[in-house]
Amino acid sequence: MLSIEHGPDAIRMTGRLDATEAARAQSALDTTAGRVTLDCSGLEYLSSAGLGVLLKTHKRLLAAQGGLRLTGVSRHLQDILSYSGFDQILEVEAAR
Repeated sequence: MLSIEHGPDAIRMTGRLDATEAARAQSALDTTAGRVTLDCSGLEYLSSAGLGVLLKTHKRLLAAQGGLRLTGVSRHLQDILSYSGFDQILEVEAAR
């Protein structure tokens, strides 16, 4: 299950961003523009479908002079992003 909350400074995702939730997450992120911060501090799991959502969103935002920034990224998610090379594509800030 994935929860998506739009806050004043960031979009917060909590739960699992997997194939089951990818379309809903993509719909929520498709409404964003500019430099978008995604708070991942409550994100427990990120599948390849979730990575696809992040990449598609980042490319769309970059084309409009924006970008996607991930904050609160757990060690587990850092590993996933590192293994997939996404840490070289996205701005990633580790959880404190």
